[in-house]
Amino acid sequence: MSSIDVPALVAALKSRVNGEIRFDDGDRALYATDSSNYREVPIGLVVPFDVEALAEAVRVCHDFGAPITHRGGGTALAGQTTNYTVIIDSSKYCNGFLAIDLDRRLATVEPGIVLDELQKRCRPHGLRFGPDPSTHDHNSIGGMIGNNSAGPHSVVAGVTSHNVESMDIVTYDGLRLSVGWTAEEELDRIIAEGGRKGEIHAKLKALRDRYAGEIRRIYPKIPRRVSGFNLDSLLPDADGRFNLARALVGSEGTCVTILRATLNLIPDPPAKVVLVVGFESVCHAADVVCNVRGFGPDAIEGVDERLTDFMRKKHLHVDDLKLLPDGPSWLFIEFGGDSPDEAAAKARRLEDHLRGRPHVHDMRLVTDPHEQERLWKVRESGLGATAWVPGQKHDTWPGWEDSAVAPENLGAYMRDLLKLYDDYGYKPALYGHFGDGLIHCRVGFGLHTQEEVDRFRRFLNDAAHLVVRHGGTLSGEHGDGQARAELLPIMFGDDLVQAFAEFKAIWDPDNRMNPHKVVHPYAADQQLRLGPRFKPPHLESVFTYPEDGGSLTHALLRCVGVGKCRRHEGGTMCPSFRATREERHSTRGRARLLQEMLQGDPIRDGWRDEAIHDALHLCLGCKGCKADCPVNVDMATYKAEFLHHHYQHRHRPRAAWSMGLIHRWARLLAPVWWAPNLATQTPVFGRLSRAAAGIAPQRPVPTFAAKTFRRSWKPGPDRGRPPVVLWTDSFNNHFTPEPLFAAAEVLDAAGYAVTIPRKNLCCGRPYYDFGRLDDARSTLKQTMAGLRRELDAGAYVVGVEPSCLSVFRDELPNLFPDDPEAKRLSSRSMLLAEFLEKVAHFDPPKLSGPALVHGHCHHKAVFGMACDAAQIRKSGLDARILDDGCCGMAGAFGYEEDKYPVSLAIFDQGLGATLRQAPPDTLLIADGFSCREQVEQLTGRHPLTLAEVLRDALRRRTSHQPAGR
Repeated sequence: MSSIDVPALVAALKSRVNGEIRFDDGDRALYATDSSNYREVPIGLVVPFDVEALAEAVRVCHDFGAPITHRGGGTALAGQTTNYTVIIDSSKYCNGFLAIDLDRRLATVEPGIVLDELQKRCRPHGLRFGPDPSTHDHNSIGGMIGNNSAGPHSVVAGVTSHNVESMDIVTYDGLRLSVGWTAEEELDRIIAEGGRKGEIHAKLKALRDRYAGEIRRIYPKIPRRVSGFNLDSLLPDADGRFNLARALVGSEGTCVTILRATLNLIPDPPAKVVLVVGFESVCHAADVVCNVRGFGPDAIEGVDERLTDFMRKKHLHVDDLKLLPDGPSWLFIEFGGDSPDEAAAKARRLEDHLRGRPHVHDMRLVTDPHEQERLWKVRESGLGATAWVPGQKHDTWPGWEDSAVAPENLGAYMRDLLKLYDDYGYKPALYGHFGDGLIHCRVGFGLHTQEEVDRFRRFLNDAAHLVVRHGGTLSGEHGDGQARAELLPIMFGDDLVQAFAEFKAIWDPDNRMNPHKVVHPYAADQQLRLGPRFKPPHLESVFTYPEDGGSLTHALLRCVGVGKCRRHEGGTMCPSFRATREERHSTRGRARLLQEMLQGDPIRDGWRDEAIHDALHLCLGCKGCKADCPVNVDMATYKAEFLHHHYQHRHRPRAAWSMGLIHRWARLLAPVWWAPNLATQTPVFGRLSRAAAGIAPQRPVPTFAAKTFRRSWKPGPDRGRPPVVLWTDSFNNHFTPEPLFAAAEVLDAAGYAVTIPRKNLCCGRPYYDFGRLDDARSTLKQTMAGLRRELDAGAYVVGVEPSCLSVFRDELPNLFPDDPEAKRLSSRSMLLAEFLEKVAHFDPPKLSGPALVHGHCHHKAVFGMACDAAQIRKSGLDARILDDGCCGMAGAFGYEEDKYPVSLAIFDQGLGATLRQAPPDTLLIADGFSCREQVEQLTGRHPLTLAEVLRDALRRRTSHQPAGR
């Protein structure tokens, strides 16, 4: 492969392929890893604009002898999508939903479509695609076909290979075929026609006939055999036909390129219930699985107590764990029906059967759809909950994370597997698709020292022999890739492993399709991402990273590639990816580039690297990842750290001087408020001032208030009431004082003596956005000193602007972890709703009418919305707290000229789409200053803060009219 003329290859790709041709060091680094243990820097990247360009990219690579690896969501756990090849990413553009045939229950799609998008298109017809792995909101169908994925509902739907009807494919040498069901007569006809197509089919027939006996004898008869190739799909069914598409499913991109796939659909029951059963142990839960299957459930999932312990340690869906009945281990058993009563009746039959049985602790039947969704979040958290667990001695890794046996053997296999883990000193959490005999886990292999790697290899060998003794498979879902491929002879024997090689060679005689995966594989301990050879440099940092042992390096390695940041809706993370569909603008992409900075090749410029800077440029600093990411990647902090070092002794952009120093400018200009308003609000001066400040010419600029809140507000009488400090943030103080007046009035009504900081203090929020961490530290020191007297008196600091108060909760302890003043300020800083709910125990005035509540990203990530929800619920408002992501403004982000289009796209996809469906007079509650500005500028609506809503209601206690109309 070293003989590939890469410059000529790049030129040909750019000339012939309609797509993004990206061979620079940054893009190569971006795709060097997936979600597995492995790292290989690719030759380059192709992102085709359509499937014709995808096919042409394969032809060009063939002309130059360049190997190929296909990639969708990049969530492979066995190393299938990292290789020294040309990576072809179909997820960005080749993601069409092409057709649905309701009579035959078929859907035709392109390989890059995300599973949830497919389900969304099928759901109105009462249909769904059966396989549904936990990554369903960001994994691609092409990846599911490559890995032969499944999910909880494989109990009724089977694995992906059972649900593929046909595929349009192209071979490495350019032959395009449609493959699917084939009768023997048609096979003979194709062979007789000759040519490359006839040659392929003739060799496949010969291969099938030669190995048919071994296939029937050795392939395990279990629901979840994913290891090896699907040579059993070459054997004729009872009607004499075989399905060549299904034989290619699970070949992990080693044989052909998929252009389109036609998939079987199954009915989606309109009503579902979940019976959760608590057991004495996870093994006892496994023992009853076969019995439970006899009651006809749609899913049987298992979770052990160690997983829930990990979730509590990581503060992951802790409230959802309260839905579990008594018992240290559980089965989640879903039943479907045409009505809730029908589904519940099925579940109750099983409930009656299990009641009083040995080792059953408790049961709970969950019929509420919202509670069911919360329960499934517990189960779907498995991968994230078992990675980067606080207090764990060794890092956890995949490698033996999806072995499977027959359901009737699950309890016995699990006991032996736990003993093997114990023999090696491993203590993993167990969970998985128990209904099909599959166990998921991440194991504390460590893999950092040669001793750990050697122990890992010995374990894999012993584990492979163990699962085969139990009649099972090395992989029941994630495939072999590099992680398990060298173990295939233990499961299949040398003859069938040779058959796999022959099968691949029929399609790919030059061995250019994802080489060294499955066939002639690399060893499981080669190309380890963080193996013994990884010697990262020590990085000096401004933040202290107390949750990572004080190590920036450790913090940067948090991302394990789950890819939840690539989901298209729900939660906050990651707004820039949703707007661009670009890997480098996802949390994972940025994290991986920072990790590559530690590797030193191909990212060689450290803090000065422009590829990392470009990836971080569109990071909104929303902190969505800090809360939504299952391993709590904190990209806003990493961005601030990087920009601090990147711009040391270098010129900063205009926005860093204008908006980055907004507190200084606002304080300076407040006495002559009319002057900045003249400069920004008139046509000529407005254009010039925007250009000078780096602000988009289309973006309106907020007007300065004639009087700041600090100048206008007068404290009321003390009357011996407890003190509270109202934080006068720069944004509301200088531009929109009304929320501060409202907050003061509400706090007064709650029984507190309201004061404000004696000096015009600042939290320093804009400094973090631009990496001005020296300014941030000095500002926080001034703030702590300025609030010392009030805190000594026992006062809380209460604010209405989430982005400011989040500094005291988040950045402050990260910068001053051992400072008692910092700890005190952090613990006594609250947003208004939290203070009213937890400290004041405020009973809000009664309201009525509909409302929408949009939480600021920092509000959701750092504080959560539970206290706001509680106060609003007590008020009687018919409110819906939105789960529509970031508004797209994000402080200065939406004002910057080159970020303005992305800001609009983020708004249009999330909050904007919601508001377009809402009646014009619907009350919108939004505490964030930037959120309100975005909404007002783009819709003309006037959102209110919660403080204003409560204040207005207090003033109209006798009225039953809703506030804010």
